[in-house]
Amino acid sequence: MSSTTNEVVIPQTFNFAKPPAVYFGAGVFDTLPKVISRLGKTVLIVTGAASLKKTGRLDSLLSSLKKDGIRFYIFQIHTEPSPEMVDAAVAEFRNYGVDVVVGIGGGSVIDGAKAISAMLPLGESVLNYLEGVGRPEAHSGIKIPFAAVPTTSGTGSEATKNAVLSRVGPEGFKKSLRHDNFVPDIALIDPALTLSCPPDVSAACAMDAFTQLMESYVSVKASPMTDSLAIGAIRLAIDNLEYSCTAGAGDIRARSAMAYASAISGITLANAGLGVVHGLASSIGACFNIPHGVVCGTLVGAATTANIKAMRATDSAAIQKYADIGCLITGEKDTNTAPDALDALIETLNGWTEKLKMQRLGSYGITQDHLDKLAAGASNKESPVKLSKDEIKSILYERL
Repeated sequence: MSSTTNEVVIPQTFNFAKPPAVYFGAGVFDTLPKVISRLGKTVLIVTGAASLKKTGRLDSLLSSLKKDGIRFYIFQIHTEPSPEMVDAAVAEFRNYGVDVVVGIGGGSVIDGAKAISAMLPLGESVLNYLEGVGRPEAHSGIKIPFAAVPTTSGTGSEATKNAVLSRVGPEGFKKSLRHDNFVPDIALIDPALTLSCPPDVSAACAMDAFTQLMESYVSVKASPMTDSLAIGAIRLAIDNLEYSCTAGAGDIRARSAMAYASAISGITLANAGLGVVHGLASSIGACFNIPHGVVCGTLVGAATTANIKAMRATDSAAIQKYADIGCLITGEKDTNTAPDALDALIETLNGWTEKLKMQRLGSYGITQDHLDKLAAGASNKESPVKLSKDEIKSILYERL
């Protein structure tokens, strides 16, 4: 088995998509009015339900915009975004001369705002351009300048080129609006915004971020660039994930570590792809009204156990990478301890699942009768091991 200190073999070719311009640090939210003023004079602010207003930050932002002569409109997204929400926003604001769109919220808000910025110039339904749903021709990539301001540390949507939209139900879907130009122009990441995040939301988001880092690290599309970014962020997450969601919820250093890990997870997933956990998250999210982070948080332990079980006797690059992560947990650098490192990784993931009280799938109405359909709909293309339908069903069954 290898360790993270071993020599990296550079492949002949790989691609790396551009990240956004990043403004990071506690307090950078106060610079948002200046950022907006550089992009335009009329802004559409997309926010969540009420948390930004409760903290007083929304009123402070609007007051600053008024002083700077910036005209603003507000659109709220209360749940995971649907095509209908995006279409409603485009219909309402397309003739208002919007120069810039700003999404301030969790991954759902940022995904919705990203789609709105992409569809305002076209003025038509986003359904026409959703992957696997719309018509064959692609979006032109023309958009309204877009700034993403995450208030959670989870999806990394502030650094990705896709906006995930859902229509939930028996014939539902969870699909992406995607283009290289849809990467936010600016990601303004202020860890202080996450301090008011409820414990259950913080936990689900943190587990999602770690899942994204790990799945992109072991992905068949991983490259030296994504590996170097992912492993550094994984190290930070191992040290801060549980603490930032419990006793350290008010610790800005721990929150900063997870905000950074989340942003990096967006960059690595955009370039290396994801695995079976996120394949299941798409399948489940299309059929049930369950938060994305909850799906990832409740499944990552069981899914990683299944992946490692399927590869443990091999000498594949992915099993070596899982061992690398385990060595970060144990602190061991001796490559002969790889079996123990794999066990430590599994134990840690399952421990987080229990300590952070990740809800089971059954809490959202999922039963054994649904498992065939959910397993069949889960993409597994970038996973390092192609689990069978029965193996995927076992993952789901374990977390009912």
